Amino acid sequence: MTDWTSGYVADIGYTFGYYKESNPQHLRLAFLNAGLTFPEIGTACELGFGQGVSANCHAAGSVTQWFGTDFNPAQADFAQELATHSGAAVQLFDNSFAEFNAREDLPDFDYICLHGIWSWISDENRTEIVDFVRRKLKVGGVLYISYNTQPGWATMLPMRELFVEHAQIMGATGHGMVNRVNTALAFAEQLFSTNPAYLRANPQLAERLKTITGQDRHYLAHEYFNRDWQPMSFAKMAVWLASAKLNFACSAHYQDHIEQLHLSTEQQKLLHDIPDPLFKETVRDFCVNQQFRRDYWVKGARTLNHVEQAAALRAHRLLLIQHRADVSLTINCNQGQVAMQEPIYAPILDALANHKPQTIGQLEQAIKSHGITFPQLLQAVVILTDTGALAAVQSDAVIEQAKTQTDKLNHHLCTKARDMRELNYLASPVTGGGIMLTRFPQLFLLALTEGNTQPQEWAKFVWDILSAQGQRIVKEGEKLSTEAENIAELNRQAIIFDEQQLPILRALAIA
Repeated sequence: MTDWTSGYVADIGYTFGYYKESNPQHLRLAFLNAGLTFPEIGTACELGFGQGVSANCHAAGSVTQWFGTDFNPAQADFAQELATHSGAAVQLFDNSFAEFNAREDLPDFDYICLHGIWSWISDENRTEIVDFVRRKLKVGGVLYISYNTQPGWATMLPMRELFVEHAQIMGATGHGMVNRVNTALAFAEQLFSTNPAYLRANPQLAERLKTITGQDRHYLAHEYFNRDWQPMSFAKMAVWLASAKLNFACSAHYQDHIEQLHLSTEQQKLLHDIPDPLFKETVRDFCVNQQFRRDYWVKGARTLNHVEQAAALRAHRLLLIQHRADVSLTINCNQGQVAMQEPIYAPILDALANHKPQTIGQLEQAIKSHGITFPQLLQAVVILTDTGALAAVQSDAVIEQAKTQTDKLNHHLCTKARDMRELNYLASPVTGGGIMLTRFPQLFLLALTEGNTQPQEWAKFVWDILSAQGQRIVKEGEKLSTEAENIAELNRQAIIFDEQQLPILRALAIA
């Protein structure tokens, strides 16, 4: 009997995550900051879309035609359910990469993305992906690819093999994948308690195992327990993609564009003196002990001159999507915890606090009296977009066209929140992507769409759902037992939602 899984974990579904780097709108600022031209995205494709949350948010939130495949039929079925409710131009399949590559009914693409999957598949499947990109990505088109990389995973490779060996040899297959993950982690903890020489030589593994033990078991099953698992150096990735005629464009992780956040002065000088851009990336990965790369590659990189770059940057539209008081001016990076300069960031955030779209050029004029230079403004925009405080904004015409689709998708997602906690994203036609929103705020929003106008009505609406399912709220680690306590807590959350989250959701055309 043929094993259709090809060694990939398929008896447990992947998480319901959303990955903003795969949003075509995300590449715009990255490319402009790097001085590169970017394509208008009319057709796009996601390979290995998992549960399809990203693909459906991007399809519903845009006028782009989306296609994709994920070989797990249960995941493809869920993704297709979302697509059916939004009515967006998206076609999602459960083909293997080889089957998808052989299809003759697919268009050529302006944009192809795959998140994480590259690290978990065989060389045969990698060959299919590269061939697909070579044939189907248009000239000037962009590939987004993220993957586990060396050297950050070097010391973890033996531990990963230990996990898999334990699951295969010691795990009880009839008890399911979660049980095998748990027993493998418990065995690793037992091994570490004996103080083995490998742990003494690599003491950082103790903290890493502690972190892993606290992570979602569905994620861990896919991250560590597939038959094929290969962190890859940037240099090897460049070799793989060379046959598809791709050039490295830039990192999709905006923080990587700000070198002083990650590199010492000596490291910056070392990299500056390396003329080859690909070797420079390899050396940089050693400097920062890179564990996970998120990169854009382009078929035919073209640079902008300084005048074109400055004009395009000033025309870039953005929106503050966090409450002004919630925006942190401290970020964690390779150089440790870094505090942003209040005299620069405060005027920028104040100018954006009305949650209305502005271009960088308009923002530049609004803060002109504060003596903030354009390079300082651009760096702040890049960092605040990376942290999730800011988001790129689409044209008004696209927003208007996409809103019907996002309304339909979001209503379906909010309805599923009645009995499902994992779907913590809604789609915005303003950003063309997903916005994180947890279960109770989704249910408050559902209550609002069903005619309940006051926070106390939203709280009662949610309590009726929870009580019917025998559920209670856990606050500060304690379960609230009485109806009065639960309703009081829901009232408190509903008021915060009304005052802080709802205005932003309206700015995002979600509410």
